[in-house]
Amino acid sequence: MITATQFRKRLMAWYGQNGRELPWRGTKDAYRIWVSEIILQQTRVEQGRSYYEAFVEQFPTVERLAEAAEDTVLKAWEGLGYYSRARNLHAAAQQIRSAGGSLPQTYQGLLQMKGVGPYTAAAIGSMAFGLKEAAVDGNVSRVLSRIFGISTPIDSPEGQKIIAEKAREILDESRPGDHNQAMMDFGAMQCVPKAPQCEGCIMADACQALRQGMVSQLPVKQKKAALRHRYLHYIYVTDGRQTLIHRRSRQDIWRGLYEPLLIETPEESSIEVLKGPIIDRLMAQPGTTLRPLTQGKRHQLTHRQLHVNFFLLTVTPQAIRSLTLPEGFRLIPIGDIHSYAYPILIDWEWLTEEQKT
Repeated sequence: MITATQFRKRLMAWYGQNGRELPWRGTKDAYRIWVSEIILQQTRVEQGRSYYEAFVEQFPTVERLAEAAEDTVLKAWEGLGYYSRARNLHAAAQQIRSAGGSLPQTYQGLLQMKGVGPYTAAAIGSMAFGLKEAAVDGNVSRVLSRIFGISTPIDSPEGQKIIAEKAREILDESRPGDHNQAMMDFGAMQCVPKAPQCEGCIMADACQALRQGMVSQLPVKQKKAALRHRYLHYIYVTDGRQTLIHRRSRQDIWRGLYEPLLIETPEESSIEVLKGPIIDRLMAQPGTTLRPLTQGKRHQLTHRQLHVNFFLLTVTPQAIRSLTLPEGFRLIPIGDIHSYAYPILIDWEWLTEEQKT
């Protein structure tokens, strides 16, 4: 079994030769480290890099982020998904501004920030302030499970406790920030989920999973939740110059984003069964036409499969002006649609193409 000292020495030697050059490394700016960690919570490094650079250019300080409107922050986040991260980032910036303008410099203080959990607090604290905290994410859990032969499910309370204890045991307290980044890179580049590069690996002679022929079986995870299917029908309402949009208020991952008129049904449905106060009112007006644009588009979320259909409802200017809009709805010029943040599955190009014709 490899000792903690041996582990650290091998890991840091590997990191010195293979560590990724990333725009948030080499800085002690806690704000920028925080932004990078929130982006990377649900985003691959390759995609997150450009978003990070654009985000800190638009919001270079906590103060600038705190004073921005939520819609502006969500628009800057557009394309990254999991928008609760952006809302929490914005709320935490306002929280920090109210407390004096600087990020907390203790682990417990960082945990009080909205959207910051144990991993993120350890990552920020170790990299920005040298706190002796081990950051444990999926990459780290996988590395430790394989090298030390941990077969307890890593997403169970017991498994998380075992992994956390092992991570603390091997932490290089003289360089906690570098150590945590080395662990992340090693898991992301060497000890990857599928087809890890075991041949020539610095930990090969000490890896219990490799020795026992269990590399593909570790780490162990608990049974996944059943996949839920939802059927969404988006209707672009337009008179050729304006369109109807709705700001989501329900507590879900797209809260605060904009979308066309939405009708959800319990199962796949045809155009004839699309009903609701707005669509019923407009369909009763002369000169109104409803036609399908595309059907059967699928969008995968963590525990949900979205089945999405798109329709175009063309109305007269008089009909659209006669609408009494419910709360959250508004009419905007078609040319302004890209000023609003919307879920990635919404394709407004249908409207801009319709406007050209």
